Amino acid sequence: MTETSEVREDLLSRVVVRHLHEEDLPALEWEGEYTHFRRMYADAYQRMKRGLTLMWVAELQGVGIIGQVFVQFLCDRPELCNGVDRAYLYAFRVRAPYRSRGVGALILSIVEEDLRRRGFRYVTLNVARDNPRAQAFYERHGYHVVAPEPGRWQYINHLGRLVEVVEPAWRMEKSLLP
Repeated sequence: MTETSEVREDLLSRVVVRHLHEEDLPALEWEGEYTHFRRMYADAYQRMKRGLTLMWVAELQGVGIIGQVFVQFLCDRPELCNGVDRAYLYAFRVRAPYRSRGVGALILSIVEEDLRRRGFRYVTLNVARDNPRAQAFYERHGYHVVAPEPGRWQYINHLGRLVEVVEPAWRMEKSLLP
């Protein structure tokens, strides 16, 4: 075994992927980098309490939260998620020092297995067209592009202001069937 794989295995052995707890919400802001999403995180947490969303975090022992992904079960676009057999992943991120070290793959595998157990057959997500590294990551894990997405969405930031985002994306999909 090479030193690199030993270091990677040691890191991953100290990562726990679990559902988010309410007290974790401030940690999702990553020391101010994502403070503007504070209300969005709080809204997602309320949807999780109603069973419409799941919020997952990757916590590194002695460090804290180093990754996250949210899963939406139902929305007004059934091609993304329909509450029956199709779920939608969003807000998937890993802190920069832990990228390309297996953390994202670990999160993804745990979330996909949970969705299989819940009876979901497909997972969809949108990846920014200007993020080929993320697209390649998803392709390595069995996702494929199924459609272009305009990437227009909006949110209320932590100051109460409406922010409109235009981030052209690719909709990607993976079958969870054996």
